[in-house]
Amino acid sequence: MVHQLLETLGIDLNNGAGIPEPTKFQEHFCEYKIVVYTGLNCDSVIFQGQTESEKRINLLCDETMQHYHVIANLTGTMAKRYICEACNRGCKSDVVHTCDLSCSDRMTSPPCVSAGNRIACDLCNRHFRSQICFDNHKIKHGRMKKVHVIFVNVVCVAH
Repeated sequence: MVHQLLETLGIDLNNGAGIPEPTKFQEHFCEYKIVVYTGLNCDSVIFQGQTESEKRINLLCDETMQHYHVIANLTGTMAKRYICEACNRGCKSDVVHTCDLSCSDRMTSPPCVSAGNRIACDLCNRHFRSQICFDNHKIKHGRMKKVHVIFVNVVCVAH
């Protein structure tokens, strides 16, 4: 499946990978935002897909080996308690972080539009800007696992 995907996208990983490869993956997986870091700092982003998707695939670029590693846990990798995925800044907590690029209720980008009346979640005792914001809060993020597996396989083939 991985070899077929690489062939479909016109990607040859025999000599490693650079920036053109994530660009091609981003065009194919447009429902995900691909973000590539060159180091273990939040601001070391060298590629960020131009999509508004909440779903992200974070990669760490090893320029020496011309290889990408999937970042399964961004906060753990960057040694931060919280990283705003909208502005790529790390801080102690999402509660103290202020960002015009993200929803202050769900900490996602783009920010949710306020409907005026806030909706309470009985499970977590938080309030949300609108029904859409609340519904998105309730959605489980299990869909990400399949795409992460594909990227782990691509990284292994490239290595």
